[in-house]
Amino acid sequence: MQARILLVEDDPEIARVVRDMLIRENYEVTWATTGLEGWEDFQENLYDLVLVDLMLPEMDGFTLCKNIRWKSDIPLIIISARKEDEDKVAGLHLGADDYVAKPFSLVELKARVASQLRRWRRYQGQEARANTSTYMHGLRVNWDQKQVTLNEVKVPLTSKEYELLEVLAKHPGETFSKTELYEHVWKQLEADGVPTVTVHIKALREKLADPVKNPKFIQTDWGKGYRFIGEPL
Repeated sequence: MQARILLVEDDPEIARVVRDMLIRENYEVTWATTGLEGWEDFQENLYDLVLVDLMLPEMDGFTLCKNIRWKSDIPLIIISARKEDEDKVAGLHLGADDYVAKPFSLVELKARVASQLRRWRRYQGQEARANTSTYMHGLRVNWDQKQVTLNEVKVPLTSKEYELLEVLAKHPGETFSKTELYEHVWKQLEADGVPTVTVHIKALREKLADPVKNPKFIQTDWGKGYRFIGEPL
């Protein structure tokens, strides 16, 4: 097996052709038919590259790309019939590495997949990522073990509280709306999820001894959402 690829495409005819081509090239392929299904698959398994259509049911391709980029830097290729320059720019702005317009040749797609995987492997070899982040005021996070300590005392976070901290801390200074956080962490489209995020952020702040009026880690961007302001050491 050369690599594990997640294919998110709701058109069964296109998806089967692409999947079969990738399997012939010795890739392991998971096929998701909706954006939400693709996001769930991505959360549950490890992949080396993702192929995403933009026009998807349940969760559109733009939102899926954004969620994936919050979580990972793996190669992300958009395959879409939408050829407008605005769509290409929007996709690349969200972190996509390449954009292939339909109809496309399988030979071209195969070459682009191989190229992105080569770059990714070089990047992994050159960039030794730190597994632990340390911040002022005693906060320390071990990302591999999903362990958080404050002044060397373990902080007992729930899985959702940890995921909220992970999203915010790995994108310091970036404001995330409650809707975005709910869709990312709870893996559901926003319905009545805003109060849920508010409750969990409040609990997270209490466990981190982080007051709302004078925050050290999580700051409220009033009317917009939350952002991480912890100062790394």
